[in-house]
Amino acid sequence: MTAPTPPTPPFRDPQTPVAQRVDDLLSRLTLDEKIGFLHQFAPGVDRLGVAPFRTGQEALHGVAWMGPATVFPQAVGLGATWNEELVRRVGEAVAAEVRAMRARDDRVGLNVWAPVVNLLRHPLWGRNEEGYSEDPRLTSALATAYTRGLRGSHPIYWRTAPVLKHWLAHNNETDRDTASSSVRPRVLHEYDLRAFRATVEAGATAGVMPAYNLVNGRPNHVSPYLAEHLRTWTGEELLVCSDAGAPSNLVDSEHYFDTHEEATAAALKAGVDSFTDHGTDPTKITARVRGALEGGLLTEADVDTAVRRQLSVRFRLGEFDGHEEAGAYDTPEHRALAREAAEQAVVLLKNDRGLLPLAPGIRLAVVGLLADECKLDWYSGSLLHRVTPLEGLYERFGAERVEFAEGVDRVRLRTADGAFLHVLPAVEDAPAAGAEAALDPALLAGRTDLPPLATDADGTELALVDWGGGVLTLRAPDGRYLSVAEDGYVRASADQPGGWVVRETFRLEPHGDGHLLRHLGTGRHVSVTAGGVKVAEEPGSVFEVVVTERGEDAVARAAARADVVLVVAGNDPHINGRETEDRTTLRLAGQQERLLRAARDANPDTVLALVSSYPYAVDAGPLPAVLWTAHGGQAAGTALARVLAGDVSPAGRLPQTWYADDRDLPRLLDYDVIGSRQTYQYFEGTPLFPFGHGLSYASFAYADLAARVGESAVRVSFTVTNTGGVTADEVAQLYGRAGEPSVPRPRRELLAHRRLTLAPGATAEVAFEVPLDALAFWDVAHGRWRVEPGPYELLAGASSEDVRLSTTVVLAGEPGAPRPVRERGLEAADFDEQSGTEIVDRARTSGDAVTPAAGTSGELLFRACDFGSGIASVTVAVAGEGTVELALDGGPARAVLSTETPTAGPYDYVTLTTGLAAEGVHDLRVGLRGAVRLARIGFAG
Repeated sequence: MTAPTPPTPPFRDPQTPVAQRVDDLLSRLTLDEKIGFLHQFAPGVDRLGVAPFRTGQEALHGVAWMGPATVFPQAVGLGATWNEELVRRVGEAVAAEVRAMRARDDRVGLNVWAPVVNLLRHPLWGRNEEGYSEDPRLTSALATAYTRGLRGSHPIYWRTAPVLKHWLAHNNETDRDTASSSVRPRVLHEYDLRAFRATVEAGATAGVMPAYNLVNGRPNHVSPYLAEHLRTWTGEELLVCSDAGAPSNLVDSEHYFDTHEEATAAALKAGVDSFTDHGTDPTKITARVRGALEGGLLTEADVDTAVRRQLSVRFRLGEFDGHEEAGAYDTPEHRALAREAAEQAVVLLKNDRGLLPLAPGIRLAVVGLLADECKLDWYSGSLLHRVTPLEGLYERFGAERVEFAEGVDRVRLRTADGAFLHVLPAVEDAPAAGAEAALDPALLAGRTDLPPLATDADGTELALVDWGGGVLTLRAPDGRYLSVAEDGYVRASADQPGGWVVRETFRLEPHGDGHLLRHLGTGRHVSVTAGGVKVAEEPGSVFEVVVTERGEDAVARAAARADVVLVVAGNDPHINGRETEDRTTLRLAGQQERLLRAARDANPDTVLALVSSYPYAVDAGPLPAVLWTAHGGQAAGTALARVLAGDVSPAGRLPQTWYADDRDLPRLLDYDVIGSRQTYQYFEGTPLFPFGHGLSYASFAYADLAARVGESAVRVSFTVTNTGGVTADEVAQLYGRAGEPSVPRPRRELLAHRRLTLAPGATAEVAFEVPLDALAFWDVAHGRWRVEPGPYELLAGASSEDVRLSTTVVLAGEPGAPRPVRERGLEAADFDEQSGTEIVDRARTSGDAVTPAAGTSGELLFRACDFGSGIASVTVAVAGEGTVELALDGGPARAVLSTETPTAGPYDYVTLTTGLAAEGVHDLRVGLRGAVRLARIGFAG
């Protein structure tokens, strides 16, 4: 007799609704199994046939860290395309490569951590390369496109499950795990939340990753905003994955909780569903969860909530239905797309005298430290193909018409006994010049089987590059960078600087008549020993730097022989501005400025091509032409050459403001874009190049602007005509601004944009439906969005400053009303203006308070407070130690309330009451003196 086939469990039945399948599988798991799912590396459950699952696969601009993959332009370069359709196709290609790579390596995860939605508020942010734009609407449009590509087009199953990074208000690396971003409600709603919200509402996002920093004094990993905002934007279960090590930071560096059990419980209850901590070892996290359960800090229902969200994503990926998506990588289509993306990312910043495109038959000098480089960043995959700018120009113009001078300083390092540092051949008995061919460059970094540096009478001439701030790289004649492996020896063993801790950077420190050479990765000095050159804790060897050729001399010679000079300058994405390290200045490194000056002095027809992860403040005045592109991946050189030659008309547009000077910048940790007039929306100075700027080899005329106000939107249309002689793309941009605002509003803000291709003489109509709520602001007096009545100017043109057409519409809106403070009181953080204060956490779980930023004195202003028929007293909820002073309409203090003794802790509030007589509508000024936290003000008749 044949045994009956056991029934298919509901979680294995594709016909059962997903929510029921999730609940069924959840009900079959033991508590220990569910706890195991909370770590990034969730184990399998063999008895149920459930496979292990890993959250997290980096895929910012291609599949990262998993070997060879198609490398697309950096995210900020994709941002410069202003092209959602292109970015969506890049997302599709990346998802296909994820699937293809997973088919041969199960370490590749389908839960991809991309894109980065953080706004590029401050151009000195070390991770500027990872975001799309300083503008929330442009960022959300591109992020939505990328997530749609990553999600795929299957009606049921997702190709990958994208997680947005990094929630929230994260734009600094300095003290990133302990610094708090003070974000007032208007900035929170109008700026930081806006980029995330539109992308989540679009429906192709699986979740978010909280950022390392704190917001308003509270770590993002226990943020109430996850529940109050994020999870209200969609009916889907969103998966919240912690950033690496951040759960432990809650205790170890932030000291926000006393124990890891408290911290883990708080993060889980706030909404963190997957803990990325301690690498592949889940034991510490699972022990903390068990401890929290045993201590009554968590319930099994809290664990179930997190596991349910994880399982929901896994079902969407088709894991329990045997669904597999076909994938491929390094296809001809992906290679073509990488080139297209790189071409569209090139921004022509300046083109006086029509020097570009380059005339056929010219003699071209290509110079600069990045001229023959194809740089990768921390989130790049390994290159299958690469074309540097020099290689692209050789191919396009012919090597015989292109002269190259890198411009590095050539040096020898002489020891005190007269010997020189010497690089031994990489392969025994092989000459150094030919050694590289015998090695796989991708395997060079960190090798210990190569010979360390030694000394001899002649030494080796090294290429020395100063990347700014005295940070140096040294390179052997065959292209290998000096690096320090784990054993401490110095070898020529890296094809590029890189790694989480960069092992290829040094600093020369004056010492007596010479220099010590400090290795920055270890902090130790380089010493010559009998066993070879190594780093050591004891004082290092003293070196004399013997310069055999100055880089600017080589550049000047090549420039003088050329018709046109192309200087390729910029940054190395692993040095002086990267994850963990913010920049300190907008200026180019001094060595690169000298090269540019040498080229320009030798030849006035000098073109600057900046290849960089972020904006620079350069002296563009004397230069006839300037271009910028982010590090453009594998096709960067081909794309730049095609633009320079005129095969492609440039149409990239700046996704962020390029400031003229460091003095134009706010403090890095000042997140109040309104109060400190940040980004193109509020900046009142003259930028070097404005947001949205970018030139073309064609010219475009704008005409026929019309606007019609409807019930829920404004329909805006205009025409764009190519009045030039070549087919080219134009990025038509529409901005808006309130004509008679009652509160500070943007000078202009992007409402819509479209990239379109036009042949010579062709005209296209551009039409947008602008929702009326796109013109709203967050009314702090009433805690909601409001469209003010009155005139609104609509501005159409080619950049935020190049406005070609304008018209005004009048909106009925909703009139403002005074704050009903007699009935509702005032939340301290809902101020209209402030000086010298910061917002902090009212309690560990929720709420805001305000305190003087330096612990001494600060001011708050609440406009139009309606005291009705009259009040007789005022009450404040305060913690800490200090005084609260209240004044009406700029007059003297009318009420003074002080704590007699410090409260027991920052969250132990006391209520203070005193008399205050007022009626009608007045502005209320509140002075904070001392280390006092003000949470709320109440009034009574």
